[in-house]
Amino acid sequence: MKLISPDSIAVQNELPQRKPDWLRVRLPGGEEYGRVKRLMRSHGLHTVCEEAMCPNIGECWGKGTATFLLMGDTCTRSCGFCHIKTGRPAKLDEDEPRRVAESVAVLNLSHCVLTSVNRDELPNGGAHIFANTIREIRKLRPGCTIEVLIPDFKGDRAALQEVMDAQPEILNHNTETVPRLYRTVRPQANYERTLRVLSGAKELDPAAITKTGIMVGLGETRDEILKVMEDWRAHDVDIVTIGQYLRPTPLHLPIYRYVHPDEFAEYKEMGRQLGFKWVESGPLVRSSYHAGGQAEALSIPVRQAV
Repeated sequence: MKLISPDSIAVQNELPQRKPDWLRVRLPGGEEYGRVKRLMRSHGLHTVCEEAMCPNIGECWGKGTATFLLMGDTCTRSCGFCHIKTGRPAKLDEDEPRRVAESVAVLNLSHCVLTSVNRDELPNGGAHIFANTIREIRKLRPGCTIEVLIPDFKGDRAALQEVMDAQPEILNHNTETVPRLYRTVRPQANYERTLRVLSGAKELDPAAITKTGIMVGLGETRDEILKVMEDWRAHDVDIVTIGQYLRPTPLHLPIYRYVHPDEFAEYKEMGRQLGFKWVESGPLVRSSYHAGGQAEALSIPVRQAV
């Protein structure tokens, strides 16, 4: 099965045009949603929930949780699926870790998720911002487990070391798609490098939980998904997420198909049989979807400040 070129209008007209019922979500709103939004604005922070147009923003913000987007809102890469803007980022805000930690404390979070744009122009990819944010959160909100969804830092082992030295409970790095589609979906990334990030995290900190995920509906086959899952287990990944790709705008890659919930259930069962500690698989699943519940269900111990 080959991914259809987004330039082929004739073929695109044959692709699914309307979202099925199982992808319908409520419009965001409510008192708690408003509180989270005001907090982010007052602290000058970004969230991947907004920048990546996450369909679960209403549910998550309505529960008082959000995924913090570090290092600004401009990415140095141009992935075909992502709504975050591409360009020349602003200068790093070295005070950002403190403000994120203050927000975590105000929200009274028991689990928080930190991610970032790619900052390929920086020697360490901004790894110290992750590390500093982890340490600031530990000062202001001890007892909160911390999950970081990191870029690949262009394979820089020292940058990964800097993050792992801060001892996040969960280290997440997304695979996003199957190897055959990397050139189309993630032209500035590399499948083997992604696997090395995941295995490298375990080598540097064997006590850490590792996590990754993919989107489906971009033209991959079931056999390719299974092979990726087998690769994850071979690299000692603990938690996986599988969700439906949703096209942010007509300029992004087209949706090849909408995957039925029954197929997501099959992937969950595959993961169980392969021995993952947790598999989150469903149409609306994203990297940090139900992340706090995963940490709680796995009884992940809180680590100490370093």
